[in-house]
Amino acid sequence: MKALNARHQIALQYHVKYNVSLTKINQERSDMTPFDWQFPYPSQRMPLLAKNCVSTSQPLAAQAGLKMMHQGGNAVDAILATAIALTVLEPTSNGIGSDAFCLLWDGQKLKGLNASGRSPALWNPERFKDRQTMDKKGWETVTVPGAVSAWVELSSKYGKLPFADLFEPAIRYARGGFMVSPTISRLWANGCKELKDQPGFAQTFMPFGRAVAAGEQFVSEAHAKTLELIAHTKGEAFYRGELAQKIADYAKEHKAALSLEDMANHTLDWVEPIGMDYRGYTLHEIPPNGQGIGALIALGILENFDVASMKLDSADYFHLLIESMKLAFADINEYVSDISTMRITPAQMLDKSYLKKRAQLIDLKKAKLPDFGTPSTGGTVYLTAADESGMMVSYIQSNFSGFGSGVVVPGTGIALQNRGTGFSLRPGHANIVAPNKRPFHTIIPGFLTHAGQPLMSFGVMGGSMQAQGHMQMVTRLVDHQQNPQASADAPRWRIDSGLKVGMEYGVPLNVIDELRSRGHDMPQADRWSTEFGRAQLIYKMEHGYLAASERRTDGQAVGF
Repeated sequence: MKALNARHQIALQYHVKYNVSLTKINQERSDMTPFDWQFPYPSQRMPLLAKNCVSTSQPLAAQAGLKMMHQGGNAVDAILATAIALTVLEPTSNGIGSDAFCLLWDGQKLKGLNASGRSPALWNPERFKDRQTMDKKGWETVTVPGAVSAWVELSSKYGKLPFADLFEPAIRYARGGFMVSPTISRLWANGCKELKDQPGFAQTFMPFGRAVAAGEQFVSEAHAKTLELIAHTKGEAFYRGELAQKIADYAKEHKAALSLEDMANHTLDWVEPIGMDYRGYTLHEIPPNGQGIGALIALGILENFDVASMKLDSADYFHLLIESMKLAFADINEYVSDISTMRITPAQMLDKSYLKKRAQLIDLKKAKLPDFGTPSTGGTVYLTAADESGMMVSYIQSNFSGFGSGVVVPGTGIALQNRGTGFSLRPGHANIVAPNKRPFHTIIPGFLTHAGQPLMSFGVMGGSMQAQGHMQMVTRLVDHQQNPQASADAPRWRIDSGLKVGMEYGVPLNVIDELRSRGHDMPQADRWSTEFGRAQLIYKMEHGYLAASERRTDGQAVGF
């Protein structure tokens, strides 16, 4: 970016002193960004400015992606090497047995990939008749993993490097070992408490009879061999060969439903992204079975209010966003499922006249427990990469809850996800468990455009926090012109259930007290909580990109 002239330096100083929007200032110069360069929140992070970037939650994984770019690869090659490395380096959130979703700007158009797996053919409501809700761990939560199919598909259609080259960093870390960070060691310890008795878990993830501690080395030769086999067969071994057989045999040993046929029948889908226009910007999400539509609904509701006039991080500001998100959750919890089984379409849920009526239910001074509306019938890792050709990739990969189901196939390093937890057991619900059906999904990659052109690939990994995090970041960028790093660093809130809304550390107590007086049950989290998402992003600028990784994780933005 060109140096600011004296006039704009004065304007920036005026903005800092009087909190005046930079929108007018920025419109006077084509090379100016539509946000400020202030960093008002406690953080040791500064954004990276470069022409080729990778950003994710684990530094060694980000560097694995950057290595592919140095070898002549593009943003897709970088994303895949990063994703594959993360199965080794951050097993507390994802693995070879994960699902994946992707939003990809190929230089001309935004495309969506749904690589989430389906339920076993033997799953039906009768199988779970003795339960009130789906299990949270174990074999009865395991759906077909889709991440490996995403690796193969993206590499085949868009990658430049040989598929096997993408696996080299991950295999090296699995075989040679890597030192576990403090953040990951805390998550590792939590996972071990919950999952130590699940089939195959302790043998793989408790090599010392306990969780791996910070600074200790983790080695997994089994993981390395599995990755080599996937690389050599371009995924065939995982879905129809040796690895698929091992998964099916282990399931049969434990009287689980997942079969060799379930693995072989897996397919992924290229999908048309859905979007919501918000004050000249458009947020794009993968359509259901994911929760991304929730962020779009909330923005559609918020557009009926003058958010920019509200003081940032005030009680009024937080209250309005929370109440809008509650309305969105009420609808997605009722209507969202595998899109082939939805009775209400995404277009009906996103109709602006319907959302205007929903907005009228908000009381600006009182917290509510909204019910779902009636539209007209007419554990996760996020990573992003962008290259100088203009390709931008927003990608997310997850086991769901931490290590997932806790089931690890012996001798393979394959930790299987617990996505089946996302099904409902309520008779008549659109998301009720059924054979060969995709469950409701929390993982969502985000993508922001302006005037039809790519602007930002981003994600806020962390269960139900993701749709909430997308909405919170977009309003900060659009309504208050915060720069992308600051919008990621800002304190977040998280709707839990009922009137309970967690508030992150760092929000002034007088703001929390005011929100509580409006009826919010609002505990304040401790400084080290990881329950408010972990954002990574890449923002397109005139001469390259701004890449950021935020303070809640070990992540890193790298580039050249």
